[in-house]
Amino acid sequence: MIEINLLPGGERRSKRRGGSSPLSTAVAGINRQLSDRFLIGAVAAAVVSLAAIAGMFLYQSHQASVLNDREMDAARDSARFSAVLLARKHSEMTRDSVYQQLAIIKSIDDSRYVWPHILEEINMALPPYTWLTSIEQTSALQTAASPNSGDTTAAGKAKADSAKKQQAPTDPATAARRNRLHADSLLNGNASATAFRIIGQTVDIQALTRFMTTLEASPFIRNVQLTRSNLITAGNQSVTEFQLEAETQVPSSSVIHTIPLSIAVH
Repeated sequence: MIEINLLPGGERRSKRRGGSSPLSTAVAGINRQLSDRFLIGAVAAAVVSLAAIAGMFLYQSHQASVLNDREMDAARDSARFSAVLLARKHSEMTRDSVYQQLAIIKSIDDSRYVWPHILEEINMALPPYTWLTSIEQTSALQTAASPNSGDTTAAGKAKADSAKKQQAPTDPATAARRNRLHADSLLNGNASATAFRIIGQTVDIQALTRFMTTLEASPFIRNVQLTRSNLITAGNQSVTEFQLEAETQVPSSSVIHTIPLSIAVH
C-alpha cells in the first residue's frame, strides 16, 4: 500500500518529536519550575498587599473614629466652658465697676476736707498788717472717674498729653490693669496734691517772711514758693503785693485726731 504525505515537513516533525534529547527535556522542566515560582511569588505578593491594604484601612478607620469622638467631646467641653468663661468675664467686669465706684467715693470723701484745712492753716498763719485778695486752686483733684485730670498748668497739660500719647496704643487688658492700679492708689489714700495760689498785700516785708515760714511748717501744706513780689500803691500808701504758690500734703496719722460725733435726733 502506497502512503502519500501531503503535509510538507510532517515526517520531519514527527521524527523530531519522537527523537527529543534529554538536555532539551531538562531545560523545559527548569523553565516550568521557574515559571511556577514566579507565579507563586506574584500571587503571594498580591495576597500580602491586599492584607496590608485591608489592615491599613481598618487602622485608619479606627483612628478616624477615635479622633471623631475626641472632636465631639472637645466641642461639648468648649460649649460648656464658654458659658463659664462668659459668666466669669461678666463677674469680673461687675467687680471692676464696683471697685472703681468705691474708689471714686473714697477719693471724693478724702478730698472734701482739703479746702477747710487749707483755709484754716492760712488763717492761723496770716500775720498782722497782711491781708489776702485771692486764693485759687491751680490743679484739679484726680479721681477714678477722671484719671487723666491733674495739674492744669501748661507744664502739667503738656505732661498729661505726653502720657496720653504713650498710653494710646494699649490694649483693653492693659487699660483695665492701669485703671485698677489707679483705683488702688485712690483707695490707699495716694491722691495727688492740690496746688493753689495765694495773692495778698502787706505793709511789712518781715510779715511776709513769717507768713511763708508758718505755712511751710503746717502739716497740710508744703512747697511754699514766692513767685511774685512788687510795690504798689493802695490808699495813698505803698504796700507789697505778693503771690505764693503751694500745694497740699497728706499729714501723718499722729497729727490727725478723730473724735466720734453723735447727733441727737428728736
